[in-house]
Parts: sequence; structure tokens; C-alpha cells
Amino acid sequence: VQLQAYGGGLVQAGGSLRLSCTASARTVSKYASGWFRQVPGKERELIAAISRSGGSTKYADSVKDRFTISVDNAKSTIYLQMNSLKPDDTAVYYCSARPNAISSVTYSTGYSYWGQGTLVTVSS
Repeated sequence: VQLQAYGGGLVQAGGSLRLSCTASARTVSKYASGWFRQVPGKERELIAAISRSGGSTKYADSVKDRFTISVDNAKSTIYLQMNSLKPDDTAVYYCSARPNAISSVTYSTGYSYWGQGTLVTVSS
């Protein structure tokens, strides 16, 4: 599975961005998906996960009620809508796919395929 993430950039605090992650043709529906982020000196953290069916989602407390993960199987694309952005959201964001996923389950581990990362910078 090849993943290509894009949509990062510079935004002011309180603003919004939508990240996209395009997967190899017709493969998104075969995997659970997630968005991670990483800042220098810290471990990569899972911030949003979605089940293979798209019907279940889970968020880290730090982004809950501000970020929304979704999947468009027809476009084989995973999205992360980010609203009310804060300077602490500044990071490199990675999309990821997890094989061997039960349709309705979200996962925090077992992600095997990664996009190249896209930088989000939130200015105060």
C-alpha cells in the first residue's frame, strides 16, 4: 500500500486545515486507518483512528471535538479535518493504514503502512 499525504501548511491559531491521504487504488476499504503526528524530540502519537468500515472513530483527548477523521472509499482517500487549531498542534502529520483489521474496530497499534508526512505549523 502506498500512501501520499498532503494539505499541510501554515495557519493562524483558530484556523482550519484539511489533510488528505490518498492510498493505492481501491485499498483504503481493506484497512483501518489513522492519523499520527510527531514533533521533534517526541514520539509519534496517534491522534485519530477510523475503522475499516468507516463507522467507528476514536480521538486523542488533545484533538477531540476539534479534529474529524473520515474516509472516502470511492476516492481511496483518508481525511483529517482540523478546526480551532492551536500552536501546540504544530507537528508533522502522518497517515497510516493497518492491515488485518476487523471491519468495525479502531486500532491504536499494528499500523504498517505510512505516508511521507506533511508539516502543519500553527502560528500564535
